[in-house]
Amino acid sequence: MQSNTDILEKQPSLKRITMNSILYWTITGLVAMVFVGSAIINLSGNTKAKGIEASLGGRSNQIILSILKLIIAALWIIPQSGLFGALLAIAYMGGAIAHHFTSKTSITAVVIIQIIIWLASVYRFPELLLRLVGN
Repeated sequence: MQSNTDILEKQPSLKRITMNSILYWTITGLVAMVFVGSAIINLSGNTKAKGIEASLGGRSNQIILSILKLIIAALWIIPQSGLFGALLAIAYMGGAIAHHFTSKTSITAVVIIQIIIWLASVYRFPELLLRLVGN
């Protein structure tokens, strides 16, 4: 009886598909985790959330932004709506960069997250790269 490893070695295309699937869902989960985690922290009402609340204009704004983050994460995870989720995530992070920039806080983490979203979007949706760079 052949093991799964033997079968994968004899069928490199199956191994490549498996590795692509793992990478696809890893980067998808990573980006979704950023948005879901941030929404949970904002909704939790802990000390850090209260500091964020003051800079965002109050609790109601924080709740709205947290719901938006959860919607973005859901759209991002579902393959059929992933491109729309990617565009919303990119736009949201652009707003976060602007907020951090105008409030004179570090934009490093937000820019890194934005770059990860762009790279994940190009990997998940190759048509984006074709549109951006042409043939």
